[in-house]
Amino acid sequence: MSDPILRVEGLRTWFPIRRGLMQRTVGHVRAVDDVSFSVPAGGTLALVGESGCGKTTVGLSLLGLVQAQAGKVWFDGEDLLALSPEEMRERRRRLQIVFQDPMASLDPRMRIRDVVAEGMQSFGIGENEADRTERVASLLTRVQLDADAMFRYPHEFSGGQRQRICIARALAVEPQLLVCDESVSALDVSIQAQILNLLSEIQEERGLSYLFITHDLSVVRYLADRVAVMYLGQIVEEGETERVFDAPAHPYTEGLLSAVPSVDPSVRRAPPRVRGDVPSPSAPPPGCRFHTRCNEVFDRCSQDEPGFYDVADGGSRCFLREGAEKAGSR
Repeated sequence: MSDPILRVEGLRTWFPIRRGLMQRTVGHVRAVDDVSFSVPAGGTLALVGESGCGKTTVGLSLLGLVQAQAGKVWFDGEDLLALSPEEMRERRRRLQIVFQDPMASLDPRMRIRDVVAEGMQSFGIGENEADRTERVASLLTRVQLDADAMFRYPHEFSGGQRQRICIARALAVEPQLLVCDESVSALDVSIQAQILNLLSEIQEERGLSYLFITHDLSVVRYLADRVAVMYLGQIVEEGETERVFDAPAHPYTEGLLSAVPSVDPSVRRAPPRVRGDVPSPSAPPPGCRFHTRCNEVFDRCSQDEPGFYDVADGGSRCFLREGAEKAGSR
């Protein structure tokens, strides 16, 4: 695997809980709590987990759309979190995002030509308006839309077509890294497949890197080179996609995989391995955050917080892997 294009170290994004007439801070929602990972250059890292685990906040924090309190985000030799808002604006051309709901991220009053060209105009891409219009036509054709679509409005398109427009808008400023935040989850399965194929083709053509945020493990196996599994604000397992699917190294990952349905009647579905409900991120359990739902829990899990232990091509935040790491080092 190539060197990473993005490296995240110890990222922390907490949101204050305010109460009372004076709106005093009485606690924090620990949405992202000491998260580290890297995205391979020209490859895809999938960030997966249940709703509310903090994966979307990770993506927004990287782009400076929400403020992180701690950590480092290394991109092209610079720590993005140390940049001023103006400096970050200049870097944002190289990091773009495709959101889950394309209709909500498109201005209904703007024609598609202006939607796609807005970033080009902001960053001074293109010699003039005619050149930008030609680029818009080329981008729309590349995402498998008719070039004449540029004269229409967002409400005139289907959900899948609107997502193609959002992809064209992101590509218009020639980014190096694309954050895809649940970008196919709201689409029908057949349309999902078309968008995923499109993203894969564009990645191969342009050498793009993807941070793909999703809860859909079938999407992960199709698109991602590596997987990072999040639970309650922390990454609990990370590694190459095939290894994580074939030999998960954390009970939570095993639980997610056991819940994936199979169309093959000969495959017996394993019983669910995750019990109970997700604790509140404002008051995570002591020790291992997953111990309240784990079927392999023992006394130490509720008292001590596990480290991130080396496992094959990645790591696991589980005491069950601590012994394996020590054995491997001997």
